[in-house]
Amino acid sequence: MNAVVDDAIASRRSIRRFLPTPVPAETVEAILDVAARAPSGTNMQPWRGYALAGAPKDAVIAAVQAAFDAEEPGHQQEVQYYPDAFFEPYLGRRRTVGWGLYGKLGIAKGEAAKMKAQHRRNFQFFDAPVGLVFTIDRRLATGSWLDYGMFLQNVMTAARGRGLDTCAQAAWTHYHKAIRPVLGLGDEETIVCGMALGYADPDAVENTLITERAGARAFMRFDGFA
Repeated sequence: MNAVVDDAIASRRSIRRFLPTPVPAETVEAILDVAARAPSGTNMQPWRGYALAGAPKDAVIAAVQAAFDAEEPGHQQEVQYYPDAFFEPYLGRRRTVGWGLYGKLGIAKGEAAKMKAQHRRNFQFFDAPVGLVFTIDRRLATGSWLDYGMFLQNVMTAARGRGLDTCAQAAWTHYHKAIRPVLGLGDEETIVCGMALGYADPDAVENTLITERAGARAFMRFDGFA
């Protein structure tokens, strides 16, 4: 059993090109049902969201890509995801994955138009048949955001267990003003992230990117063990 769980976790990758193969609503619901077993403080279960396919997904894509093309983001993120200034070791890791992806795609440093075109693909869920938009009540506190991360990991792991792939996308948060009227978000809702869900295109070069992870001894101190 450990090998099955470990494989689902270790095989999760950020997929950036999907096949058009549909994913049934029943499968998406089953993934979200099991993901909701994630722990949360006093069992508050702070996750909310929208599972989109077909025309509703296309409407969100059209609204956000129009804002992207007009260079009209949400003016500011409702919640800051990244620090104002990166520092090591985080700066180095960020650069490694960025240039690793661009290298796979044949995009050289300074090719701004190509970089922008690739970034734009975020806002079509990388062609995935299902787009998920997750929200949280803005009145909740930091603890609920921590709980949310465990739920999102469950979503991605449960998807892998069913042979599906995902890409969690913070980029959608920049365009919350374009998304809000299309989905009819309540005033209390703030966007946590988007997520592409579907079957990875096995022939897409960008899907060959495998990012590294530091081992436990690099980030954890072990005391008291024999």
